[in-house]
Amino acid sequence: MSKPSHSSSAPAGAEVWTVPGLLGARKPDVLALIPLVAIVALVALVGALLYVVAQSDAARARAKLATDALWVEQTLRFQMSVDEDLLVRLALDASAGTPQEALSARARLHLAANPETLGLRWYDATGQLVAAVPEGPGLAEEALAKQVLASGALPARPVYGPVRKGLVTLAERVSSSGGVVVATISLPMMLERHLPWWIAEQYGVRISDTSGVLAERARRAVAEAAPRHGISFDPPLAGTTLEIMAYDAPDTFGSTALLAAIGALSVFAVLALAVLHRNAVRRRSAEERLRAEMAFRRAMEESLTVGMRAKDLSGRILYVNGAFCKLVGLSAEELVGRAQPMPYWAPDILEETLARQRQLIEGQPVPQAFETRFRRSDGSEIEVQVYEAPLIDAGGKHRGWMGSVIDITQAKQAARLARAQDESLARTGRLVTLGEMASTLAHELNQPLAAIASYAAGGLNLFDQPEPNLGMLRQAFEKMGAQARRAGLIIRRVQDFVKKRTPQLAALDLSEVLAEALSITAPAAREHRVKLASLIEGRIPEVQADRILIEQVLVNLIRNGVEAMAEGPRTGYDLTVRVARAGASVTIEVMDRGPGISDAVAASLFDPFTSTKSEGMGMGLNICRSIIELHHGSLSHGPRAGGGTIFTVTLPVPQEGAPA
Repeated sequence: MSKPSHSSSAPAGAEVWTVPGLLGARKPDVLALIPLVAIVALVALVGALLYVVAQSDAARARAKLATDALWVEQTLRFQMSVDEDLLVRLALDASAGTPQEALSARARLHLAANPETLGLRWYDATGQLVAAVPEGPGLAEEALAKQVLASGALPARPVYGPVRKGLVTLAERVSSSGGVVVATISLPMMLERHLPWWIAEQYGVRISDTSGVLAERARRAVAEAAPRHGISFDPPLAGTTLEIMAYDAPDTFGSTALLAAIGALSVFAVLALAVLHRNAVRRRSAEERLRAEMAFRRAMEESLTVGMRAKDLSGRILYVNGAFCKLVGLSAEELVGRAQPMPYWAPDILEETLARQRQLIEGQPVPQAFETRFRRSDGSEIEVQVYEAPLIDAGGKHRGWMGSVIDITQAKQAARLARAQDESLARTGRLVTLGEMASTLAHELNQPLAAIASYAAGGLNLFDQPEPNLGMLRQAFEKMGAQARRAGLIIRRVQDFVKKRTPQLAALDLSEVLAEALSITAPAAREHRVKLASLIEGRIPEVQADRILIEQVLVNLIRNGVEAMAEGPRTGYDLTVRVARAGASVTIEVMDRGPGISDAVAASLFDPFTSTKSEGMGMGLNICRSIIELHHGSLSHGPRAGGGTIFTVTLPVPQEGAPA
């Protein structure tokens, strides 16, 4: 093996090994020249054959054109002779004394049968119009009639006048002393009527003289190089030529194109011989490079720590890499070709996994990601994250799915540990809050205990009387029981607030939680001369939340506001808690009248150990934000108009039909 060399077909950075000498050229073989000689001979023979055929076709085309031109000439001359014969017969009948009505009737029959004859007119010896069919004025006819009368001779055949605007007139003298019969013929109409369709489809026909075209019939334009044949049309029309023209020039493109195609094929065949010779040598080199490339890619896939698994649309496994095999504890031979259900699927979620696979098969080919559990071959279970991407072939057709599998067991355990630590931190925060509120709670409990003692002493005094008032005694015991229940309620509320428990999400009425939070913080507010107020705007929907944790957040925020108004300069005496609906969320705003939050502290206010109080630990707001984010909400702050601070809690409202 030689040193690695890079090929243009290999990916950048990949080393492709080649065997030296494989790409060397071999000596030319004499037998390889035989196809070349055969190709050249074939081209020469075909070229000669095409030349002979082309010359023969051109001669036949010229002969046919001349024959058709003679046929057209004879046809037109025959039609002109028919009109001449009519004039001669009309002149003879007129000289024999045939009535004019009979002559006119015969003329009408001729015009009906020969529409190219536009009219017939009779003039007397003085040149005056005697009759006309059809009736109407005539200019060219009168001029020709006077010309014939002025000559004084009796012509042997009709005399033709000049052609004007495609019309020609011809006259016949009735007798040496008689009048003249004049006919007007339309040359374009004669060409239109008396040229058959097969002539008109192949040729254009034209009658012209030195002044230009007198009459023409052509269905389309005639090419300049098209073959044509001209015949003198004098007589009957002096100085005219009848010309027949093919519409298109002779088609030499077909022969030329065929010859060019054969030549091109010959050149291609010669080149193909050379290419095939080189290709046979280079194919072996390409196969070597392909094997090296596949080995390189295989090594690259095996170096991945992410499990790769490809499957077809039916769910049958097509490919797995080493990382996937290590992940599930099975070999590639045990997995490739395996159909559903897979041996690594967790049995307790088998139906859920099958439903997800059916969804992949029946759904659209779009990337999907989900988390699930796999059961390894040793019986242990791992949590994995799967990313499924459509497997598209080279033709753009969806053939299956390529999955990337990542073991997230440790990440999940770390997340659960972090969540447990957050819960422990929240409980610690509640204990800290309770410690800070100990004196207030002692004062809160002292009132019902003092009342119990007072009602007990009053009851004993009633017993010492000679005749005890049972009604007053009963009333004293009832009030004593009410105060005992009040003290018990305070104790239970404190126990719920501080005991260790897992978050329990349930439908929660925020107005009730707010009322309890205000009752807990009311003693501290009275101590600092702060007026607590609540503002419920409209109907507030229930949210999915833990009652104790949300109450802890509200107690912390209200107590912070009360203490801020006690320690710093206040701009008022009210602390208002406002609850309102905001689209798909519910907002709780705790608005105090304290000194506000400075810009230096605002950026890190929710960080641990950041506090604006002289004796604060700096954990309360951080715990509050963690609790709200646990509920997929947010906690923010801002200045209050007129002085103070607003802390805003945003909690999402569950959508109808969505899982809790």
